[in-house]
Amino acid sequence: MHTNTPHIAVIGAGPGGLACVRMLQQHGIDVTVYDRDNAVDDRDPGGTLDLHADTGQIALADAGLMTEFTELSRPEGQFKTTRDQHGRLLNSFEPEQDDTAAPEIDRGQLRALLAASVRPGTIHWGHKLRHVEPLGGGQHRLEFDGGGHVDADLVIGADGAWSRVRPLLTSATSHYSGVTFFDVRFDDADHRHPQVAELVGDGHMFSRDNTGRAIIGQRNSNGRVRGFVALRIDLDWYLQAGINRDDTPAVRRFLLSAFDGWAERMLTFVTDNDGPYVGRPIHTLPAPLHWDHNPAVTLLGDAAHVMSPFGGHGVNLAMLDGVELAHAIATEPTVEAAIIRYERTMFERSGPLAVNANAALEAFFGGGDHQPPDHHAEHAAYRAAAIAYRERSSQAGSQA
Repeated sequence: MHTNTPHIAVIGAGPGGLACVRMLQQHGIDVTVYDRDNAVDDRDPGGTLDLHADTGQIALADAGLMTEFTELSRPEGQFKTTRDQHGRLLNSFEPEQDDTAAPEIDRGQLRALLAASVRPGTIHWGHKLRHVEPLGGGQHRLEFDGGGHVDADLVIGADGAWSRVRPLLTSATSHYSGVTFFDVRFDDADHRHPQVAELVGDGHMFSRDNTGRAIIGQRNSNGRVRGFVALRIDLDWYLQAGINRDDTPAVRRFLLSAFDGWAERMLTFVTDNDGPYVGRPIHTLPAPLHWDHNPAVTLLGDAAHVMSPFGGHGVNLAMLDGVELAHAIATEPTVEAAIIRYERTMFERSGPLAVNANAALEAFFGGGDHQPPDHHAEHAAYRAAAIAYRERSSQAGSQA
């Protein structure tokens, strides 16, 4: 490195990048984060997240933010039901009253919580990274839209599926899974959309048929329900259909045709939404993904291992990535040694989870019979893994 106190730049103020920044500052290490958004609430962040006891919750506890998280989280959101395309209940999972293995929190609330936890002035909003130029000697120049630039000794790419930092390490790119989710929203659902609210309940509802079509509903905070009308479809579906993606009535007609044969009560997720349909094509990186070590650049979260949303691992891994990288930087003798340590653990953990998550997406939308996971066993595994993680961390700390 060029100095004893390297300039660390984090690209991306999502949960993973912010968890890293928070922990670096807890260790007394200066860091700056750059994000393309103009503010923490600049855009619709999407729906709700389940934070797992063995990953996301460990990251928040290490960052000293569990009290704030507990005040916002919804343990009742762990409730899940599975229905067929006619709305018939197939099975359900109701968590125990004291079950906090995977409580829910809105994405926007989590990001705001983490952003508020870092020192004022740390986040440079409105900085869209355009290019990263190696300068030699381990330094990189970050060039932003509008002509601004900064030089950094360590670049941490926390900039998601379309990372501008990733090409410094690997030629791997995100590829389309063949499945698109159309995000729909229902405000004041209990009063204005009672049928949707009843179907979703306090948590999640999953409904699918055997032809690769699905409707997923999830309870959010403040009386809101989010839904995902999902199917296998080409990326240029709107061109093939001859419609404008911003034409809400046209998209509604398209989806109603695509979901022909579904019960009317299920199709309320298509017909009664508040606002437009937001297309979210699901992209994934090759899994497992590794790259050759670079002593001045690394990745975390979706920039390193974007995977299917099945299993809910994305944000959980991103935050644990960020916290573990910060710990390594604070405790290893050199930044290079910290990156080696961090990436070895991150690769071992994220690779199998990404493979399984992508396989689960294929199975869910592949047609034929599909059995939901055993959520009781899943929650027990989260709790056991959390205990094991803390025991390993305690042993490592006592040997240091």
